[in-house]
Amino acid sequence: MASAGERALADRRLLMRWQREHDQAARDELVARLMPLARRMARRYRRAEEPLDDLVQVAVLGLVKAIDRFDPERETAFSSYAVPTMLGELKRHFRDHGWAVHVPRGMQERVMAVDGAVRELSGTLGRSPSAVEVAAMLEVGEEDVLEAMEASTAYEAVSLESYRFGDQGDGETYADSVGTEDGRFELVEYEATIAPVLRALPARDRVVLHLRFVEDLTQAEIADRVGVSQMHVSRLIRRALDRLRAVAERTA
Repeated sequence: MASAGERALADRRLLMRWQREHDQAARDELVARLMPLARRMARRYRRAEEPLDDLVQVAVLGLVKAIDRFDPERETAFSSYAVPTMLGELKRHFRDHGWAVHVPRGMQERVMAVDGAVRELSGTLGRSPSAVEVAAMLEVGEEDVLEAMEASTAYEAVSLESYRFGDQGDGETYADSVGTEDGRFELVEYEATIAPVLRALPARDRVVLHLRFVEDLTQAEIADRVGVSQMHVSRLIRRALDRLRAVAERTA
């Protein structure tokens, strides 16, 4: 089995063949040699709702970019350069495609750091770590950790048509639990707008308008209620509306 030094030397030779001779076979071989590393990176940052194959493709994209950009004359091992390049590509993927709700880049990175710390501490402690323990590991405040945990809920959106309790037999969707628009709010707005104008009318005119447009009585019914003729009711309504229109235009 080849040692780490032998593997690094073989990687360097393949890199030189690719960059100096544009040997596509050398590039393909290097990608194949480092595929296990790309898969480890993808599994490390995988979320439950994110297909592993998609993340592997993103990590491989980062690997290919590292191959094309790496200078074989460097003294460092290629893998030391490839890992942060793949990590950067994965972070970009989560930033640009993974979030259902816009979250600032700094918060996205903090969420990833908190997720990684939780996984690591869970393996070490054999239980889910507390926010205090995560904060101590990351050397940040407890509030920062709690904020990141809250922000992580923005990663995935749920359709309003999906069922709240899993199976369709449960019946209630998320849309059923959302409040509906109350049309009476519009009436409140209208009342607030015209109330000052109505106060400028005589008391009988206000009564006639209320009976006609609020209680929806006919002119004949209003005439019986008020004790005047139906024709007089018609004149009262027309006069009151003209006055309302005139006052509204002056106050507009």
